[in-house]
Amino acid sequence: MIFWDALFSERAKTLKSSAIRELLKLVNQPDIISFGGGLPDPKLFPVEKFKECVDVVLREHPEEALQYGTTEGVPALRSLIAERSKKQGIKCSPENVIVVASSQQALDLVAKVLINPGDIVFVEAPSYLGAIQAFGAFQAQMIPIPMDDEGMRTEILENRIKTLRSSGKAPKFIYTVPTFQNPTGVTLSYQRRLQLLEISNKYNIPIVEDAPYHQLRYEGEPIPSIASLDNNGTVIYLETFSKILSPGLRLGWIVGPEDFIRKVTLAKQATDLCTSPFTQFIALEFTKRGYIEPHVEVLNREYKKKRDGMLNALEEFFPDKVRWTKPQGGLFLWAELPKGVDTNEMLKEALSVKVAYVSGTGFFPNGGGENCMRLNFSFSSPEINREGIKRLSEIVKKRLAA
Repeated sequence: MIFWDALFSERAKTLKSSAIRELLKLVNQPDIISFGGGLPDPKLFPVEKFKECVDVVLREHPEEALQYGTTEGVPALRSLIAERSKKQGIKCSPENVIVVASSQQALDLVAKVLINPGDIVFVEAPSYLGAIQAFGAFQAQMIPIPMDDEGMRTEILENRIKTLRSSGKAPKFIYTVPTFQNPTGVTLSYQRRLQLLEISNKYNIPIVEDAPYHQLRYEGEPIPSIASLDNNGTVIYLETFSKILSPGLRLGWIVGPEDFIRKVTLAKQATDLCTSPFTQFIALEFTKRGYIEPHVEVLNREYKKKRDGMLNALEEFFPDKVRWTKPQGGLFLWAELPKGVDTNEMLKEALSVKVAYVSGTGFFPNGGGENCMRLNFSFSSPEINREGIKRLSEIVKKRLAA
């Protein structure tokens, strides 16, 4: 008998399961009201338009779409992404773009080419669980930076950098989800974006800007991406089709300096050779036909109803001692209960009344968030969300009373 535990690499021994993935296994039942995953509403998938695009791809590009492709991505799609990026104010050519299998693979590749064991990476507190997993897999030392209503607190970030530099340590990069952040829904203010870039340039630390939700805005004015404000090539920009078309396409992209993209290309060759040309051609056709913008308008209209419904339900049912964010877009809000309430323990009671959420602890790499939870509003209808919040409120009230 082979004792596999003795054969695992040191890196493999540090790997941890995703709380969200494990929760989704548990709640994949029709009678569970789940606020757990970051799932788009499947009823809003543009199925008929996808059928049309698949038909065109198989009729006009069968040999290219069904064959191996270049590691960097289908050239026409890279050019299209570069053009769309330039319209957002990002300095970009096709050579600055690599197409990847969703932005989660982008995080893995960024970690693979930048992180040595023990390297210091700054993340938000709380931060995206998938990024914590990706950076942790390459044995990064993650330093969380607290947030407030304007996002990452840049004055604390700079103080931490100064402290590290005084002890001879150089952080590798700063990771942020600045627009409708996962898990809080908070948006980094324009002034903080400028401050973050100033810190990046002052101390020569790259910024990894993860922007999967920026098109899902339900109110307020758009804020320029950090990448669009960057004049020095210090920002690595990640985006995805998952939230605006379909997660099942598994398509995202990285925009970065050419030297960086070339190194990521080599890392990706060792990972999967290339991203599916078939799904790339489908996304290309969908975009060329002008279907994305009208579809995003539908998403924003419908998700706004869901967000408003959840916020109204929280106001109606939750006790005054609970605080929550009021995001202008995205898929999540963040609830904070009084200290001493353990949302991991409370989850067992919530599941007993057929409601699920994600406890806050998974979003902190070094502990914390025990009294917090992330709530997703995009997956279910406003009516189901309201019922779920009503049930959850009874559990919360019992916990507070105890």
